[in-house]
Amino acid sequence: RVQVVESGGGLVQAGGSLRLSCTALELTFDLYVMGWFRQAPGKEREEVSCISRNGGSTIVADSVKGRFTISRDNSKNILYLQMNSLKPEDTAMYYCAAEYHSDRWTSRCPSSSGIWGQGAQVTVRS
Repeated sequence: RVQVVESGGGLVQAGGSLRLSCTALELTFDLYVMGWFRQAPGKEREEVSCISRNGGSTIVADSVKGRFTISRDNSKNILYLQMNSLKPEDTAMYYCAAEYHSDRWTSRCPSSSGIWGQGAQVTVRS
């Protein structure tokens, strides 16, 4: 069935790094804009970073700019989020999402109607 599956979460010390991966199954990956979102306990879900179909255009939240990098490998159907200089406030459940888009250059974040994964927990210890 069509789905996206996150991996790579874990526990890390402040200042450390993690790389999240999101594998897309049973969908034509390069027809979908992709995004990472996160939700901390008691807080609303927020956009972290999103990427166009061809990887040439991205959106990055101010809170992670300069520390997190989104990328995709369309030959492997995988989306990545490289997270450096992690802070305790980055602790959250991280979600991958996909949504079909007609234009390969447009960077937009998937909506709630897109395809969402189950999430990967990232915990940053101070």
